[in-house]
Amino acid sequence: MARPNLQLQLAHSPVLRYGLAATSFAIVLGLALLAQHYGFRNVEVPLFLFGIAVTVWYAGIRAAIFAVVLSGLAFDYFFTEPRYSFYITSSEIPYYVVFILFAFLLTWFSAVRRRVERQLLQSRDEIQAEVVIRTQQASLLNLTHDTIFVRDMKDIISYWNRGAEELYGWPAEEAIGKHSHQLLQTDFPIPIEEVHAKLLRTGRWEGELRKSKADGSRVVVASRWSLRQDEQGRAVAILETNNDITERKRREEDIQSLNQELAKRSTELESINRELEAFAYSISHDLRAPLRHMAGYAELLQKKASSVVDEKSNHYMAMILDSAKRMGNLIDDLLAFSRIGRAETQKTLFNLTQLVKEALSEVQQDTEGRNIAWKIGALPEFYGDRSMLRLVMVNLISNAIKFTRTRPHAEIEIGCANGDADDLVVFVRDNGVGFDMKYVNKLFGVFQRLHQSDAFEGTGIGLATVQRVIHRHGGMVWAEGVVDGGATFYFSAPRPQGPLWKP
Repeated sequence: MARPNLQLQLAHSPVLRYGLAATSFAIVLGLALLAQHYGFRNVEVPLFLFGIAVTVWYAGIRAAIFAVVLSGLAFDYFFTEPRYSFYITSSEIPYYVVFILFAFLLTWFSAVRRRVERQLLQSRDEIQAEVVIRTQQASLLNLTHDTIFVRDMKDIISYWNRGAEELYGWPAEEAIGKHSHQLLQTDFPIPIEEVHAKLLRTGRWEGELRKSKADGSRVVVASRWSLRQDEQGRAVAILETNNDITERKRREEDIQSLNQELAKRSTELESINRELEAFAYSISHDLRAPLRHMAGYAELLQKKASSVVDEKSNHYMAMILDSAKRMGNLIDDLLAFSRIGRAETQKTLFNLTQLVKEALSEVQQDTEGRNIAWKIGALPEFYGDRSMLRLVMVNLISNAIKFTRTRPHAEIEIGCANGDADDLVVFVRDNGVGFDMKYVNKLFGVFQRLHQSDAFEGTGIGLATVQRVIHRHGGMVWAEGVVDGGATFYFSAPRPQGPLWKP
């Protein structure tokens, strides 16, 4: 590193440059005179040229020109006849011209060589710096677990990081120099020509690819390509990053398969449900005609034969008429239940308090002669199908009236419970016979009853109808009860949103 430091000092100091020229000249002149003294001839010219070459190499062209002038004067003064004078004969002029031209040629050649060497040194330093930077970058890329590799425009791999080794199984020394698509057996979702066209057009491409590992297994990767260009804008390399999404794709395919299966089953269930509803509707209608005939003829028989038959026979006829009536009620409830499944909800915003009053008016005949304490709290506005919700309230209130029949002082409360921010919760509470909570799951099933029919009338369809209506509104139905301690039935539904809502 001594020579570059000396050149740097000389480049910033004119005194040093010309001092070096004078010193070189003095040394060469001394050597030439010493050689002349000892009888060595014709060595002065090579020595002067050597001094000029040293000067131009270390001190530059200007100092070399100064050395040429000094060398020419010294040669004329000390080594040409007449000596110790600056007189030049005409015959010596060509010789001096050749010497000076040769000296200047040597100076120019040395200057060019020095400049080329300086440029080479600068290029070497730049390359070393670039190598250091690229080495640091490669080390950083090796720290990531992402798969990263670089290939040229012929798809020959030139860089292969540790993430690529971990994912695909090939070490860098085996992967570098190989054709990437042949090594990894890449499957493209579109023709590769389209991929390259977009890459050259936009500088980027990304998509999902299927590739092979060293053990022969296949992986799905999210691949991103970036195009590298040189200073002239020519494409020179492609950097590709891969993320393994095999497991995610498998889950997506499983979910898609499950969704297709669920859709298929849902379609089948809808078809079966429609068939069942149509069957129930048809059976209910078909049962009406023979039931009317049976009830009609039983009633005629009772009128004509009641006076001539004994008490037991009259009881049998009364049982026939009562059973026919119960069968008619059952058919009516089945029809209502079936209609709810087929009918579309016509949702509007209505006053729930007014709806409760209408439901109470409808069941008024069941309360005649009863001592019932009614407690109706503040009820919110409700957004839903008014006719369906009226059926809900009628069923729940009728239930409360029926199961408080054994109470000398019945209490029935209708109110609004605390729900969350998105749901309304309405309840109907009574102090009737209640029920055992271990049978709560049977309450809302069709034809499910927790009490004997001779104790409390009913078809077992009312609560099933309530549940179906509330489910159609996106809500839930549940109940709480204690044997001989009353029962509370709740239903929830989404609150109306936006301008419809009035708290």
